[in-house]
Amino acid sequence: MCLRDYKQQVSTDFKSVLQRFYQLQSERLETYRLFEEGHEAYLRTGPQYDFDHYRQLVHEITQAFSGISKEVLQIKTRLHHDFDRADLSEHIEKLQSKEKQKLELTAQLQLARQQAQDHPEEEDGQEKIQELKQEIIKNKEALSEIMQDFKYDSED
Repeated sequence: MCLRDYKQQVSTDFKSVLQRFYQLQSERLETYRLFEEGHEAYLRTGPQYDFDHYRQLVHEITQAFSGISKEVLQIKTRLHHDFDRADLSEHIEKLQSKEKQKLELTAQLQLARQQAQDHPEEEDGQEKIQELKQEIIKNKEALSEIMQDFKYDSED
């Protein structure tokens, strides 16, 4: 294999790794959508709540997020070691941290929504929901910024 063929192969591999990364991010967004829809359905079963179905949903969502994160971390390692792109690896590290925070905030928001539904007399319930929604918006903005930096740097 001549040097030109080798460089072409590395370029093709690099592009396929990036493509898979973007696909995983899309899967992550879809998983959040399903999680939110499932929680809304769960809240509609109140005040008795169909916890068994919701617990199953949380289990499936957790498995999906875990699989996505595991593969994203493998991509992070490949970008750093196979392609010598520590810059992109760092973006993924920041992204993973923000994604973890987003999941924690989402869980807190779901609990706050149920609490507000179960105890409408508590005045701070809606306030807590709004605070969490604002935190999630800030988190999504940070995620978007990281993804923009990743895209920009990967096109160098």
